[in-house]
Amino acid sequence: MPQFSEDIRYFVFMSNICLTNPLFKAKLFEYFNFDIKKTFEASSEDLKSASEYFIETYGHVTIPRNFLKERDLINTEVVWGEFERAAQKDNIGFVSYNDPLYPCELKNIADFPLGLYYKGSFDGINFNRAIAFVGSRKASLHAKEALNKIISEFKGLDIVVVSGLAEGIDAKSHSSAVENNIKTIAVIGSGFKFQYPSTNKDLYDKIPKGCGLIFSEYPYEAPPMPYQFPQRNRIVTGISFGTVVAEARMKSGAMISARLTLENNRELMCIPGLISNPNTEGIYYLLKNGASMITNADDIIDTMNWDITVQKENDTPLNEVEKLLLEEISMDSKNIEDLSLKLGININDLMVNLTSMELKGLIKQAGGNYFISG
Repeated sequence: MPQFSEDIRYFVFMSNICLTNPLFKAKLFEYFNFDIKKTFEASSEDLKSASEYFIETYGHVTIPRNFLKERDLINTEVVWGEFERAAQKDNIGFVSYNDPLYPCELKNIADFPLGLYYKGSFDGINFNRAIAFVGSRKASLHAKEALNKIISEFKGLDIVVVSGLAEGIDAKSHSSAVENNIKTIAVIGSGFKFQYPSTNKDLYDKIPKGCGLIFSEYPYEAPPMPYQFPQRNRIVTGISFGTVVAEARMKSGAMISARLTLENNRELMCIPGLISNPNTEGIYYLLKNGASMITNADDIIDTMNWDITVQKENDTPLNEVEKLLLEEISMDSKNIEDLSLKLGININDLMVNLTSMELKGLIKQAGGNYFISG
């Protein structure tokens, strides 16, 4: 079982208090000069002084009435015992704000978490190359394929893909990273006792096993609650130097993430999509208001002004039939029968060439007899 310092106890205790008010906890921690023991043991007089300081300095940070009540209800031995058992059972670690491993950019948001529970390893994680990918839970095939194309182009680079392990764009971001041996960080909106949504169980299992990290600011047994997902978004964008939005309705969690990105002076980027798709309404709103449009990995690297180069594979040699097929399929998904009719190629010859192109990674089967560009 991992060994934990005495300070970690107080960070764990604080993670069980005022779950709905991370801004207050961050500012109280700052007020006590990042001394977690003093923060946890604050008296009513300390809070009165802190309140006066907050009003003078920030004007908007209030002291929750329930802080002392919640703090005094905590049985510290029970809480610590539960954490140790969870750490041993599920191999959970804890990184505090004062730990050198704590994500560097996350310290620069106003409501930073005091600490993060985690599963996985920090090995190979370059927080200076972290990019968030967010978007619709009900993402279109077009958006998922565009996202996969862009992330796969990071292969061989030390870029880290950050997302929220939700369905749709989040899940596709993580799975694309895993498939291309790119490190990924998932931030969840519950304690580690829960794997929500259950459809992402495979990613919950794979990511800690050499693919990156899963973070949570919530105690092990904290269930997924609605308010925790917007809070989770601030960590996804806070860890990252920029955010890529791939499909978003005007009222959505992805748009909250976009707003947080701008509030924290990070780069905001969008993947364009079909204008007939309701999920692109937010995308084009953001593009019209200054977000950068990106269609490949180079666009992200240029926007971030990073001095790294995408290693492009040599062009795959194609025969004349493959060139014609690629031109057709690159524009839109195509049915085998339609391709045969338009290009005047019999089905058997067509299948031979399509199979060859699949093996080269140029196209993919999208269900039924339809093919899309790879």
